[in-house]
Amino acid sequence: MARIFHIPGIIFLLCAFVLLFLVSISLPYLTALDVARVKIKSGSPTVGSDTNAIHEIRFGTWADCWYESSTGTRACSSASNAYSTTIFGADRQDFVTIGASWTRGLAVHPVATGVTLIALLLSLSTHVTFTLLASLTSFLAAVLTLIAFAIDIALYAWVKHQMRKLDGVEATTDTAPGFWLTFVSFLLLCLAGCTVCLGRRRDRQDGATTYSYSWKDRFRRY
Repeated sequence: MARIFHIPGIIFLLCAFVLLFLVSISLPYLTALDVARVKIKSGSPTVGSDTNAIHEIRFGTWADCWYESSTGTRACSSASNAYSTTIFGADRQDFVTIGASWTRGLAVHPVATGVTLIALLLSLSTHVTFTLLASLTSFLAAVLTLIAFAIDIALYAWVKHQMRKLDGVEATTDTAPGFWLTFVSFLLLCLAGCTVCLGRRRDRQDGATTYSYSWKDRFRRY
């Protein structure tokens, strides 16, 4: 009966691990899994030393990537734990900076991924102690993922705030797939922790019932 709760818990953990793993890779390797995305509606902003006008810039876990307006060519910054980006206006006199302090915390994503993997491995055991540890580790991974999601929100809000400062540039800043995958992972980890915990509780109840019946059978013999 405990398998009704235990198996879904394993599935939730597996799904959360896969999603967090993909978000942890992110830019510049998986360019579709960014956290925040800026699309330029008007104006000709540029990024860093690149003087080519861009029409889109994406912020990921390890880097940011931008797309040139004329050719659509993608360029990315070097992968780093704490990267910074400077975006210039059309005249390159006005600029805004997304500093390293806003991207450094994105490294929490791979940490949450590692803890989720540990919870997944522990959940594969049927031993009561390992099941309890799996449930606790799932909740720990959920807390770390929630922190990562809060950092994603902060980065998104800061990018949106900074882009409004550029004169002559009209842009929209949106949340990207990596942002929502982190949120879904948080929900899955919460569900996993609850289901694994319920499965352990069911195991204990079944064990107590079996123990009670065994003593009753002994007394009936006499």
